[in-house]
Amino acid sequence: MKTEPESPNPRTPEAGAGATYDFGGRLTREFPSQIVIDATELCNLECVHCAHPHFKRTEFYSGKSLDPALSHKVADEVAGAGRGLCRYIRFTGEGEPLIAPHIFEMLDYAVTNSGTTVTITTNGSLNHPGKVERLMATGVDIVDVSIDAFSPETYARIRVKGDLNVTRANVKRMIDLSKAAGCPTKVVVSYIEQKENVHETADFEKYWKDQGADFVVIRRMHSHAGVIVQIARNLHEVNTRGPRRPCLYPWERIVLNPRGFLSFCPNDWVHGSNIADYRTTTIAETWQSEFYSRLRRAHLANCYAHHDFCGQCPDWASTRWPSEGRSYADLVEDFKGCE
Repeated sequence: MKTEPESPNPRTPEAGAGATYDFGGRLTREFPSQIVIDATELCNLECVHCAHPHFKRTEFYSGKSLDPALSHKVADEVAGAGRGLCRYIRFTGEGEPLIAPHIFEMLDYAVTNSGTTVTITTNGSLNHPGKVERLMATGVDIVDVSIDAFSPETYARIRVKGDLNVTRANVKRMIDLSKAAGCPTKVVVSYIEQKENVHETADFEKYWKDQGADFVVIRRMHSHAGVIVQIARNLHEVNTRGPRRPCLYPWERIVLNPRGFLSFCPNDWVHGSNIADYRTTTIAETWQSEFYSRLRRAHLANCYAHHDFCGQCPDWASTRWPSEGRSYADLVEDFKGCE
């Protein structure tokens, strides 16, 4: 693909005083610093803040899971063109990764062959004997468990079809195994703060710190790129009070979705950010492509005439550039520094 030069003068809106929106540090022109592998569209829960319950009733849903050969291709490419540039591979996305039929094979291969940090985000509701042990045996660097509640009652309202007692037992088992000699895995628990659980945030943090979790993450709500309409409306109302800044994602990460396509947005439930079929291209080629150059310039100029998917999305404000404070990428870097 032909590559166009990037804008030499990224804008710096008042909202991000002191920030520069361009490549630098861990963000490089040659290769994404983060690769998201979305292993499956399947999920066993129906969380109220997630687009999945709506998604699986639309024409966009297929119930597909990723061909493991494509996950292996990512690991091999990171070990080659992405060596030293890709800071981590993250298994997360539209569904629950541990439902994917070949997830342990994919994790094993990524950990063994990619030469970078490998993480997985899961809802932790594993009810199959030995699955926790199998997950930890992969040697994955970070297991991030999304829980979102302190009390069973709140959990039942937010993580519909889930059981907090089951999830807690699984996470405690992960923590026990992570403390065992020779186990490199860090256990993170996360919490999307929302109206249903805001009264439990402090209790959640204290409980899991006392249990020995390596880190507790409190996340902000987002609209899944506009799919959750009421959240999107609320965010649009808040965001219009100041100037829009570029979303971090076109400079930071690329997604491999369950259908085998590379896309530029990890919150895309309508295939509006698909770029190329990974079976016929590479991450490096796609990242350096003319398409990505135009997308980045659109974000810098705040002009989305040819990028409707980004133009309607209010979630840009939830992304945090390296110069604007800490993000999940910093958490990964901190853990790497402890090795």
